[in-house]
Formats: sequence, structure tokens, C-alpha cells
Amino acid sequence: MTVPIVQAGPSATTAPTDAGAEPDASLMARVARGDRGAFALLVDRHQDGLVAYLARLTGSPERGEDLAQEAFLRLFRAAGRYREEGHLTAFLYRIATNLVRSETRRERRWRLLAPVLAPAGAPAEEPRGPRRVLQRELQDRLARAVAALPLSLRAPLVLYEIEEWPQREIARALGCREGTVKSRLHRARARLREDLADTWRDWHGLEA
Repeated sequence: MTVPIVQAGPSATTAPTDAGAEPDASLMARVARGDRGAFALLVDRHQDGLVAYLARLTGSPERGEDLAQEAFLRLFRAAGRYREEGHLTAFLYRIATNLVRSETRRERRWRLLAPVLAPAGAPAEEPRGPRRVLQRELQDRLARAVAALPLSLRAPLVLYEIEEWPQREIARALGCREGTVKSRLHRARARLREDLADTWRDWHGLEA
């Protein structure tokens, strides 16, 4: 489904504006029965505040809107399990905060993946100046190189290095043996080291 999110602005509302407005609890009960009109009312009511909150957390209005849409989708899917305790807003914001936390964790894992692929002698300290710029380029190249891997190599690599799945669970999810997962991880890392060799040479060139 498409969540009816609009650009945050002065016309959006974040809470009922009069005493006769239907409470969140009632709307959620209707959503649980499959009433998408009630869900649209909840989105219209809370979207402005949620987008603004996420934009501040991420530093990006565009990313804030994307994450808000995902948070509303998760709220919709959780409607049947939701138990009203008068705290729908807190429940929604907890979903949104967890999304940011998960995204931050994934970004950190991407940053940590680059040193794993570094050749012997690559600097381990925090990069500064030109190296910081090169590190950002390295991360961009790494993301592109991972995306270019065959799915048979890309899926186990991302599940293991980014999502932090154990190899046994990866094998179960991909329908292969654990030894196959280990082999594919080795091949994926080797391919990435080869693809990023020029970038590492540029890094060492900064020391010359």
C-alpha cells in the first residue's frame, strides 16, 4: 500500500484540533478491522510532527520523510497487535526511533567493513583532511562494489557483515550449507578487495 504522506508544512495537523475529533484509540481499532480511511486520518494527524522529529534525528528532511513513511507502514501492520493504553504517539515514535537506530547501526557496519577489506599496511587511525574525503569516497565505492556482486555473493555478505546474522541462520535463509556461506563470504571479500585496489593505492599515495 502507499502511505498518504504529504510534505510537512503549516497546513498539516499533529493532534485533534477540537473536542469532537475521533481519538487515536478509536481510529486504531478501526484500522485493526481493515479501515484504511481511519489509517489515513492517523497519518494526517501525526505526520507533521513525526517527519520533523525524524528530520532532526537524521539531519535530512528527505530521509525524515522516507523513515516516517516506513514508520507508518509498520504501524499499519502492527494494528492487529496494538493494545491501547493511551500512548499511540509514544508507540509510533518508538517505531520511528528504532528505525533510525537500525539505520545508524547499518551505516556503522558499512564503515567497519572497509577496514576488513584493507590490504596490509593500510592506516587504522581516524582519517583527517584529504583522507577523510577519500574515506567517504571509499565507502561510496564499497557500496557500489557490493551492489555489483552476484546475488549469490552479495546476499550472504550483507547478511553477515551489515545485518550481523550468524552464518547458520544465513545458510537456513538462503537454502544452502553453512560451508557454502563461508566460501561465498571469502569469495565476496576477495572480489571487493580486488575492486577497491585502486582506492587503497590512492590512500597510500597520500602518505608519499
